[in-house]
Amino acid sequence: MAEASTYPLDAVKTRLQLHRNPGGSGGRGVVRVAAELVRDGGVYRGFSPAVLRHLMYTPLRIVGYEHLRSTLASEGREVGLFEKAIAGGLSGVAAQVVSSPADLMKVRMQADSRMLNQGIQPRYTGIADAFTKIIRAEGFRGLWKGVVPNAQRAFLVNMGELTCYDQAKRLIIRKQICDDNLYAHTLASIASGLSATTLSCPADVIKTRMMNQGKEGKAMYRSSYDCLVKTVRHEGVTALLKGFLLTWARLGPCQFVFWVSYEKLRQASGISSF
Repeated sequence: MAEASTYPLDAVKTRLQLHRNPGGSGGRGVVRVAAELVRDGGVYRGFSPAVLRHLMYTPLRIVGYEHLRSTLASEGREVGLFEKAIAGGLSGVAAQVVSSPADLMKVRMQADSRMLNQGIQPRYTGIADAFTKIIRAEGFRGLWKGVVPNAQRAFLVNMGELTCYDQAKRLIIRKQICDDNLYAHTLASIASGLSATTLSCPADVIKTRMMNQGKEGKAMYRSSYDCLVKTVRHEGVTALLKGFLLTWARLGPCQFVFWVSYEKLRQASGISSF
């Protein structure tokens, strides 16, 4: 539900991050890219691998975080903020490594949408086609291209998202701002979205560019560090914040839809609140 409701913003963000122009991105750049995406018919291109990714990514990171939190809270002691941050980051890394091939296909299919307007045949027609062609051209390991910057981003995103949501909700309830209900979940999800965006945006730019590369012979970047250096050198530091507002605009509603629906589903299933 969260992915479907905010996917168009993710598509615009990805296209914007792949634009290599000095000076970062302003409001007009966002509008132009969004108009291009609509014209190219690529608003929901790559949605199927995005859903596939979440079927693996989200359960692993949520359950992993809760398991680590429960382990750290043994003997009734309270888990500290730093411990929660590490638990969130590690669970995110593990989940992202498993789901990285689906993320790779999503990024490339989103990038391919601009080819349609140029009369060029996109690289992939769907998940099965992308899976087959990537393995054929780049080998099985090619499915994990960009996994390092992807894992780095996942560490930061989940350190901000899971830890902030958990900590913010408990603080809201402890301060008696409201009970463990829709209002608490909404406030905590807003804080979670902003925290995750702030921590992850530079890593997201690097990840997107690394994953969009083809075979090594045609690669523009040799590593995450090389991508970072070249991006800053040719486009300035502000290029690392490309898509920040879009990322926040997406993560905010995405976090709200996810956490509120997730908490309600837990409640309906007889499971205690997150």
